[in-house]
Amino acid sequence: MPYAKMNDVDMYYEKMGYGDPVIFLHSGYSRGILAFSNQMLDLQRKYTCYFPDFRGHGRTRCDSLAWSTPQIADDILDFMDHLDIRSAHLIGYSLGANVGIYLTVNHPERVAALTTIGTSGFCDPTGVEEFEPSWLIEHNMHEMIQQMKERHEEAHRGDWEEFMRQSAEDWRRYPQLTLDQLGSISCPTLFITGEHDPFVGEERVRRLASIVRGSRYLVIPNGSHRPHMLRESPVQVNEAILQFLDQHRAYLVTTKC
Repeated sequence: MPYAKMNDVDMYYEKMGYGDPVIFLHSGYSRGILAFSNQMLDLQRKYTCYFPDFRGHGRTRCDSLAWSTPQIADDILDFMDHLDIRSAHLIGYSLGANVGIYLTVNHPERVAALTTIGTSGFCDPTGVEEFEPSWLIEHNMHEMIQQMKERHEEAHRGDWEEFMRQSAEDWRRYPQLTLDQLGSISCPTLFITGEHDPFVGEERVRRLASIVRGSRYLVIPNGSHRPHMLRESPVQVNEAILQFLDQHRAYLVTTKC
């Protein structure tokens, strides 16, 4: 699989399908193709789908282990330039949802439509302490530790504790966007949350949708923080995303000019 060599990072990515470009932005403890394994087959039938691994994550390589949401948004812009993608639909989950929002706020001409899953648009560090390496070790969370070792070994070069510290720090700090910045989003936007997502839920996603004019939101009944994944409601989520993207294909064409 290919790498995009950009500045100080070699970004690993998967590509499949044919049609207008869709860039999938994964969550903080996952990586590209893993976070969206239940969306690949459905969306690749109509769209060219890109699944990059962020700096600090998965198989992407960088000399520095430091990263942040705004920095990753800049990386995705560079990724688009590297592949000559003038404008794309963005689909982001959790951390990736915030990355998508940053990119949309700062470079609106590059985003044809934005879909987020699992973000309220505002910083909320609730529960972050349980993802610190010291907490995981103290509470014998061996399975989580092993996952982080294996899932991101190439990116963090065996230093899973630093990876978890970076993730926790980013969770505590971002997103840092004002109401005016969020309100400046003008592309078609769909916000998705699970009914029982402890970090989002209907009340918070409704507030976000009220700030972003013309946006819509979808609450997945009985869904958690990851309603698009297996054992939850991937079919419902995929159908909603496909309908949304199909409605806004023409918008992408106009943004290429």
